[in-house]
Amino acid sequence: MEYGPLEINDKLMRFFDHCEKFLTEVEGNATALHHVEAFKTGPEMQNVLNKVAATLQVPVSSLNADLIQVAFFACSFDLAIRGVKSPWCDVFDIEDAKVLEYLNDLKQYWKRAYGYAINSRSSCGLFQDIFRHMDKAVEQKQRSQPVSSPAILQFGHAETLLPLLSLMGYFKDKEPLTAHNYKEQLHRKFRSGRIVPYASNLIFVLYHCENARTPREEFQVQLLLNEKVLPLARSQDTVCLYEDLKEHYKDILQGCHATEECESPRLNSTSDEL
Repeated sequence: MEYGPLEINDKLMRFFDHCEKFLTEVEGNATALHHVEAFKTGPEMQNVLNKVAATLQVPVSSLNADLIQVAFFACSFDLAIRGVKSPWCDVFDIEDAKVLEYLNDLKQYWKRAYGYAINSRSSCGLFQDIFRHMDKAVEQKQRSQPVSSPAILQFGHAETLLPLLSLMGYFKDKEPLTAHNYKEQLHRKFRSGRIVPYASNLIFVLYHCENARTPREEFQVQLLLNEKVLPLARSQDTVCLYEDLKEHYKDILQGCHATEECESPRLNSTSDEL
């Protein structure tokens, strides 16, 4: 089977870099991550700072949340990538790890997920592109034609998947993650390290069911996240009719226009005459 040349489409896969509203209101906004900054100086992080300072036998004033995060990343990266326990791991206990995980989740939540609507709405172009490919495959099958693109492979980033999954309604907690509800969110759904670990991936599988009882049942869809079946956000079913999935996301497929979503509101520059 022959495939066409590779195409680099950053506007599709790095939509956040091309979304003026996101760049202005989130990426370039010093106050957009205020919950992250507040948590860094909150009681949970202060407790971690005190324990680490005592373990290292250094003044707590010589440490801050950013330094603690670097040490924690050194531990976690070695474990995840090399399977090696870094000496930095001995500095932390399980409770410390939970606090630092929450700190990272706060950042991802407010910068890439449910914190601001534009985070997810900026990804609707990619979402619609996925369905365009599936629509084309359905149309070709209905015409008894070979499917021209049996597999569509798109390569992006964690920053690509988190907004997309949020747009689809996945891993949304009843209450938003904030600097002040750490204990209430201990059993939260939104855990970025589990949702988008290294080499994370999201797969849409379109099935053609030749023995379907009705034409509506002929095409069905299953989603997989990181090679594990992802139940549908609306029903928790593992497979659904393609037409039902399109109906569920009709507002996004028909009413979300990335160009309009990403327009940054402009102040009226005209002034009244004196």
